[in-house]
Amino acid sequence: MTITDQSLGQLARSIPGATAIFHKHQLDFCCGGKKSLRDAASERELNLDMLAAELQVLQSLQPAEQEWVNVPDIELIEHILTRYHDVHRQQLPELIRLAQRVELVHGGHTECPAGLAQLLETMLQELESHMQKEEQILFPMISRGITGMAVQPIAMMRREHDDHGAALADIAHITHGIVIPKGACNTWRALYLGLETLKADLMDHIHLENNILFDRIDGVLEVNHG
Repeated sequence: MTITDQSLGQLARSIPGATAIFHKHQLDFCCGGKKSLRDAASERELNLDMLAAELQVLQSLQPAEQEWVNVPDIELIEHILTRYHDVHRQQLPELIRLAQRVELVHGGHTECPAGLAQLLETMLQELESHMQKEEQILFPMISRGITGMAVQPIAMMRREHDDHGAALADIAHITHGIVIPKGACNTWRALYLGLETLKADLMDHIHLENNILFDRIDGVLEVNHG
């Protein structure tokens, strides 16, 4: 199968560094990971040959980062907990504070992200509920090798991942693509830079779960319980 016909999820897990290319071109490799590179490029009107060439260059290089597809389940879960769950719990409260400040001070600005603070508060509540389900139920189940019972919880987590993806789309809409307005104050700049980091982190987080950990349980990938 050629690179162009492989899914974004396949490419993200098999080519170290591919996710950086997908972030750059705003291709959804987490919730939209089942979509082929060809279809995804067509939807965004991107140059397919250029994208394929960028990925082929990466593919030819010696991997420079951890290949999570080869890591045992328990180790991958620990990475998800420390690198993403803990980090999201730090990111969102600060982003809410910054958004509240920007909306209060710059409410009259034409590009003020009205409603962003409330959207982030809702996102924090939903993400916290989601992470607790994983921490208290799903991840212990996978760690103990009870994979048969994990199928239904995984289906629910995938649906909730789609909701998180929709929330990111709402953030992009409110912030005009998370583009810092000309002359924006330092608080506004910090807010949007933080939103970009949250977006990248959450997409990478969902990718590791949807396209690697969960695909193992669903039989798409070879299971590596560790």
